[in-house]
Amino acid sequence: MSFKPLILKVFLLSALLPVSLHAQDKALSLLDIYHQALARDPVLASALSSNKAAQEIIEQGKALYRPTVGFSAGITATRSNIAFNNVQSNFPRVEGGASFEGYNYGLEARQPIYRQQNLVQINQSYTQVSIADKQYHLSQQNLILRTTQAYFNVLIAQDQIELIKAQKTAILSQLEQAKITFEVGTATITDVNEAQARFDLIVAQEIAAVNAYQIAQHEIEQITGELPAKLATVKSDIQVNQLNQRMQNLLDVAQKNNLNIAIQQDTLKLAEQDVAFNKAAHMPTLDAVANYTDNYTNGGLNGFGNEFDSTSIGLQLQIPLYQGGAISSRVRQAILNQQKAKDDVEIARRQTDLDTQRAFLNLSSSIAQIKALEQALISSQSQLDSTKLGYEVGVRISVDVLNAQQQLFSAKRDLLQARYNYLVNIIRLKSATGVVAEVDLQDINQQLVLAE
Repeated sequence: MSFKPLILKVFLLSALLPVSLHAQDKALSLLDIYHQALARDPVLASALSSNKAAQEIIEQGKALYRPTVGFSAGITATRSNIAFNNVQSNFPRVEGGASFEGYNYGLEARQPIYRQQNLVQINQSYTQVSIADKQYHLSQQNLILRTTQAYFNVLIAQDQIELIKAQKTAILSQLEQAKITFEVGTATITDVNEAQARFDLIVAQEIAAVNAYQIAQHEIEQITGELPAKLATVKSDIQVNQLNQRMQNLLDVAQKNNLNIAIQQDTLKLAEQDVAFNKAAHMPTLDAVANYTDNYTNGGLNGFGNEFDSTSIGLQLQIPLYQGGAISSRVRQAILNQQKAKDDVEIARRQTDLDTQRAFLNLSSSIAQIKALEQALISSQSQLDSTKLGYEVGVRISVDVLNAQQQLFSAKRDLLQARYNYLVNIIRLKSATGVVAEVDLQDINQQLVLAE
């Protein structure tokens, strides 16, 4: 290879390297994580496989009223030894041993004409597929909620580490200042010990925060299959929108759209069909049947072989008269399961009401908390500034500064938590009402600091 092309390749690689590094450093948004989850989440993949498998139930139901054809065949080898005693007839007979072989084969075709149970099973197959479709859509909605919760759990843990580090720096500065003032005799050892105790405590909190952050990252890994390198953070000036719907309106929406209720309603329908299926076991069945058989032997007990074939076609009627009470017992069992399904529908309705009410109240609370905590943060910062000034002029002690710092960092932490809760509660409320979709994640993505 000549020197000039080699230089050209090195130049091209060096030109592309910053681009690839920039791509690696790009923060992933909530929508990015969700798209990864769509492609890799094993829970959703399992639900999809289950749904595809359920689609075959319809074809199996249709097959119950299609013709069936069966083929049977056999081959035999016979050895016999025959002797005749007290023979009164002059008809010639062959005594002694004999060996002969034979074969047979047959075809049977059956077409159901009337089978009430089969008709019910066909209807049941459509109900089962409807349940499977709703379960898959519910898995998709749950993935949106799971992804959102995992995403903001990471941000909460990440911000907690940053706040603790900032607090540790502030406490360390206060500790060093306390040591200096103690050495010159303007402060007591109590100030030093108090600052040291606060510093040791914050170090322990930092260890716990790092552990919580790692756990939160693994929650995303469970959904997407890989650890997130960097996530987009929430804007400091997020837009908080007031709820423009009353709780009762949202409860009505939930009762119409929540998939858990719809699944239980289909389950009740399936239980009703199961009652009809078991009752149909008392009904007669009518089939059209056609047979063809061929039997051949090259010998027999009388020394003669034969070949016999036959063809038949006709109707077969079967009427169940008595089966030991099993059918009546299964009907009673199906009726009780039907009542259970009705109860499960009511359970789903009440649980949906509770989930919607909880999500509505939590969202309302987080909206109010954000406003209150924003004001609390301003007040805490003013208090810290005043306390520091008082400490410098000698009217405040070191403990007062440490307490003011603690209050400020607590206000920052609570405000961040309230903002995250607000965004997650939006998804929780939409999930409870059954109307959550990817467009809701797109709206939340607008509240994130996205790389250009």
